[in-house]
Amino acid sequence: MYDVVIIGAGPAGITAGIYAKRAMLNTVLVEKLGYGGQIALTDVIENYPGFSKITGPELIQKFEEHVAGLGLEITYAEIEKIEDSGDVKILHTTDGEKISTRSVIIATGAHPNKLGVPGETAYTGRGVSYCATCDGFFFTGKDVALVGGGGTAITEAIFLAKMVSRVYVIHRRDALRAEKILQERAFNNPKIEFVWNSVVEEIKGKKTVNTVVVKNVKTEKLQEIAVDGVFVFVGLKPNTDFIDCQKDERGFIKTDVNLATSMSGVFAAGDCRDKPLRQVVTAAGDGAIASASVEKYLESMRH
Repeated sequence: MYDVVIIGAGPAGITAGIYAKRAMLNTVLVEKLGYGGQIALTDVIENYPGFSKITGPELIQKFEEHVAGLGLEITYAEIEKIEDSGDVKILHTTDGEKISTRSVIIATGAHPNKLGVPGETAYTGRGVSYCATCDGFFFTGKDVALVGGGGTAITEAIFLAKMVSRVYVIHRRDALRAEKILQERAFNNPKIEFVWNSVVEEIKGKKTVNTVVVKNVKTEKLQEIAVDGVFVFVGLKPNTDFIDCQKDERGFIKTDVNLATSMSGVFAAGDCRDKPLRQVVTAAGDGAIASASVEKYLESMRH
């Protein structure tokens, strides 16, 4: 019987684990794949305090070293559902195992949305990618399209411009949502060309991608752009299908100020919850709050 089970080893889950261990709670961190979550796929992080510039993998390594020093127990499994048996929660894994705990912190993060256009699935891994850091190298000296206009999209466009010959940034509006400093860098980069007020209609190719069909949302006019790759950054979908609690229309978990969910004894932290900003620093902050809330919750159960 654990005091708390933390699901997910991204920045939120790792921080929650650090705080839970320091509170002397009997804790286990359950992870499906490996440390890091989204930051494992991030080239450079420039807005995490104490590190003016650090790669995603380097930051994860520091997180790993920190939890290893505390002796945090980690188990690799995928949670299929959470059974609410009052004061005890039973976590069912896809392997048929059961983990009993008094409280849970869900820190399962989110994964990239897809465009849902013809050719996207067929060419995934053959020109369509959701990770510039992973796949950018394969397009050295080639032309690529990048879909999106948020912070992640523009960060990745700048990263791709280091190796490709041209990046066409396709954005459905005529202005970006990314931080101003990132916008400035992108606008000043001669390799980045913006295709405004446009959406992708289709991705075409033979063995691999060679064309992206783009529609202007104002004029309805179609154009074909010759590219060897398409990178997609159009937001995130939360990894929350396994939990039956209150969520918003996109599936992000609703929490109160203490990060409690609608299921008693279950808390949520990081990118999987409904929040205004998804960054490493806000995920870490959530982990700390969730862990402190668990401590108070367990204390209230004893009295």
